Amino acid sequence: MSFLKSALAATALVSLSIAPAAAEHHKSGKYSQKSDIVDTAIAAGSFSTLVAAVQAAGLEETLRSDGPFTVFAPTDDAFAKLPAGTLEDLLKPENKDQLASILTYHVLSGKVMSGDIAGKTLDVETVQGSTLSIDATDGVKVDNATVIKADVKASNGVIHVIDTVVMP
Repeated sequence: MSFLKSALAATALVSLSIAPAAAEHHKSGKYSQKSDIVDTAIAAGSFSTLVAAVQAAGLEETLRSDGPFTVFAPTDDAFAKLPAGTLEDLLKPENKDQLASILTYHVLSGKVMSGDIAGKTLDVETVQGSTLSIDATDGVKVDNATVIKADVKASNGVIHVIDTVVMP
């Protein structure tokens, strides 16, 4: 079994154990108050690749910390758009730093809601240290990705779902 399949299988097992509790929080209206960014992503069901990558990069503990963070989260479909073999290479232990760099390029320090940037174009510094371009004048574009769902609240920040993995 490839490393990617192993990582995704492990993530699925973790998801099965965490998702019911996170889903219960969601039903009770406590979801955004109790679930951190990682649990929120797991419960959503469309971020298994992102969660596996976060775990492989050693960033899970950080994204479970107090934050707050703004995460532009690529869906599983966004990761599937990467050239063949790219994700598998990034998930190799020897590429952990490169993977962490790409993932932290998707994260801002602080909580930025869509209403905070509506109608604006701006460049923001990512946790990775590079600048990310945001255009919120007609929908929201983040570099070459489109935000397909905004303002998914978590206890330690917010997730904006994007359709493409952005690269620093």
